[in-house]
Amino acid sequence: MTLEILTADTLAPLRHGFFTRKGGASSGVFEGLNCGTGSSDQTEIVAINRDRAATALGVAADHLVGVHQVHSADAVTVNGPQTDKPRADGLVTATPGIALSVLTADCQPVLFADPQAGVIGAAHAGWKGAQAGVLEATVDAMVDLGAERSNIHAVIGPSISQRAYEVGPEFFDTFFDEDPQNTRFFAGGDGDRMHFDLPGYGLARLRAAGVASAEWTRHCTYFDADRFYSFRRSVHAKDPDYGRLISAIVL
Repeated sequence: MTLEILTADTLAPLRHGFFTRKGGASSGVFEGLNCGTGSSDQTEIVAINRDRAATALGVAADHLVGVHQVHSADAVTVNGPQTDKPRADGLVTATPGIALSVLTADCQPVLFADPQAGVIGAAHAGWKGAQAGVLEATVDAMVDLGAERSNIHAVIGPSISQRAYEVGPEFFDTFFDEDPQNTRFFAGGDGDRMHFDLPGYGLARLRAAGVASAEWTRHCTYFDADRFYSFRRSVHAKDPDYGRLISAIVL
């Protein structure tokens, strides 16, 4: 099956993509393009999937780089292929031929580009990382490499939508305590439950950071099981594990 790769006009002409699960070699609950080395999928099958993603981006497998994601606000600079993954959730580079990648299964995959300066970035932004500042940290790291904040374009890929993201009062309090205006990212649910708009929150943080443009592809990982993996959906289905989607950009 052919790979399905979602792209954004604002990131053109740079090669990039938010890969769906289609076209992969994994089976069972991982069926499709599971690129998560941290999953319990077969290591050799995950390697095949990652090779397919790298080939689609036009880079060697070892030039498809990532980080050991820990829901942090840390962003690192990458200058070439890595033997070890640093613990971080954002990565940037000004080195041609390096594909920056992040893995997600409901969290926001965010790709960044300043084509004029020749600087790119990628971030894994769940609610913890987004609230801690990983999006701003990634923008700052790009600026340190010569990017202009006003020339950076950011695109949020397939993420869990507000309709699927039910949370409790403690979660709401965390965001209210940060800024009472964050109430605009919550909608009422059943009883004391609410629904959180993760992409909306991410877009607001990006725009406040002063980037040239910020958009969401408007694909929900939870409600489209044929195309996307979803951690929350796997929990509701009582699956033993779940796949990870890969999103990447190359200079």
